[in-house]
Amino acid sequence: MGPVDAAEWDERYRASELVWSAGPNQFVEAELAGLPPGRALDLAAGEGRNAIWLARQGWRVTAVDFSQAGLDKGRILADGLDIEWVCADATTWSAESSYDVCLLAYLQLAAAERRAAVRNGYAALRPGGTFLLVAHDSTNLTEGTGGPQDPSVLMTAEDVIADLGGETFELQQAGRLPRLVGDGHGEEPAATAWDCIVRLVRRN
Repeated sequence: MGPVDAAEWDERYRASELVWSAGPNQFVEAELAGLPPGRALDLAAGEGRNAIWLARQGWRVTAVDFSQAGLDKGRILADGLDIEWVCADATTWSAESSYDVCLLAYLQLAAAERRAAVRNGYAALRPGGTFLLVAHDSTNLTEGTGGPQDPSVLMTAEDVIADLGGETFELQQAGRLPRLVGDGHGEEPAATAWDCIVRLVRRN
């Protein structure tokens, strides 16, 4: 992670209207829709699709990403919603332990960097706060479709739980879930991607 990576993402975000879809990730919506709104942290927010969805549900959101171009697009799409946009690296950014929810969605990093981001996100939670990670699962490389083709940036739920070694939490969801890619109506048939899901509540 560093300036070169951020510059590459800036270029990618500037080059097209939306790199990612406008709506929230289906697992983010399913896992967080039932929680009472409070303060939410979207770490590695990209263009802010999940941050915007959270804000529309009544959350006060901090969206952190190392690409200013991605954040700029998110700010335009947010159109005045209650979101603070912060340009920073998820592996080094830190905050006081005051968030009710921390979300990491598809932050695909090598193990040491992933661990730093996961621990930073967890540390930003108040006791009783919910941590949710959604990512391309390691098994997606051979069993699924799309996503990074570099196994070093893929992960399993067990990897993420190990990242939080020494912390005290209540595990609510951990494993992999199928995500349908495409609707089957185009030239390509619908295919299944495998995502890693970890949801837990901070207890310390």
